[in-house]
Amino acid sequence: MKAVQVTHAGGPLEVVERPIPEPGAGEVRIKVEACGICHSDAFVKEGAFPGIQYPRIPGHEIIGFIDAIGDGVHTFKPGQRVGVGWHGGHCFHCEACRAGDFVNCSNEKIAGISYDGGYAEYMVAPEEALAHVPEALNSAEAAPLLCAGVTTFNALRHADATAGDTVAILGIGGLGHLAVQYARKMGMRTVALSHGPEKKSQAYELGAHDFIDTSKQNPATALQSMGGARIILATAPNSAAISAAIGGLGRNGRLIVVGVDGEPIDVSPLQLISGRHEVRGWPSGTAKDSEETLEFSALFDVTPKIETYPLEKAAQAYERMISNKARFRVVLVPGQ
Repeated sequence: MKAVQVTHAGGPLEVVERPIPEPGAGEVRIKVEACGICHSDAFVKEGAFPGIQYPRIPGHEIIGFIDAIGDGVHTFKPGQRVGVGWHGGHCFHCEACRAGDFVNCSNEKIAGISYDGGYAEYMVAPEEALAHVPEALNSAEAAPLLCAGVTTFNALRHADATAGDTVAILGIGGLGHLAVQYARKMGMRTVALSHGPEKKSQAYELGAHDFIDTSKQNPATALQSMGGARIILATAPNSAAISAAIGGLGRNGRLIVVGVDGEPIDVSPLQLISGRHEVRGWPSGTAKDSEETLEFSALFDVTPKIETYPLEKAAQAYERMISNKARFRVVLVPGQ
């Protein structure tokens, strides 16, 4: 099969020929139809995640068809279309797993990090990592839902907000353009925040009720003029922008951070105490969460905006993503 691998930390993405892998006990083999390129793939590319064994094939936004199953697989069958996301399986033995809290498994497997991912024509995954994919979804468009989608969908549905509440989406990029759609479809008053007017029309097309250009307006003041936000979902990986928006929370408001930045967020104890505010982060979710994200997206027509590339151009596609030249999401399509 054709695959794209990283041979060592900091190495290039290389197109190689590999034997088609065989599924072991409890595993399935997937003929990959599409695999999204995520910013977290940089963990593999640059060796920024502990314990990675090289060479490694990245990719954790995978859609494809099962073409072989290993011993002991009972839930899934050959021919079914499935997805594999960031949560690539769990150990079943740690304290979290025994409590059914698989997302906090202390021995969590991660697709494309713990084992080879979807930058390939075929990949093997544990049965517990699989999510059913609704027929209504296009494979290339569905792929980003297994990371960007489940992260924003899960964060919003667990945000303790109800229909009619004001939800501000900070950043209208790969994560944010999905968050705007989910918030609108959940019945929330959706406010899009972006630095500059370039994405204003796009934000309204995605479903935003209001738009704040943070290059011209103070985001906190603008949100307070609307009564304050129940939720600010920070999808932009920019701690300075997040810090500037926190003052826009209404009473009992909550800041949820899903955009990864290494710099600290600046918030004072007085801000938190006076408004009874909360700050929290949110990871992606389990395979079950991914499945529910896909089902919701199919039911309410939530669709990522993508640009596609063949496997042979994985390095070019990755560069588009990592340099922020891609406007939204980038997807590899084997055979394209």
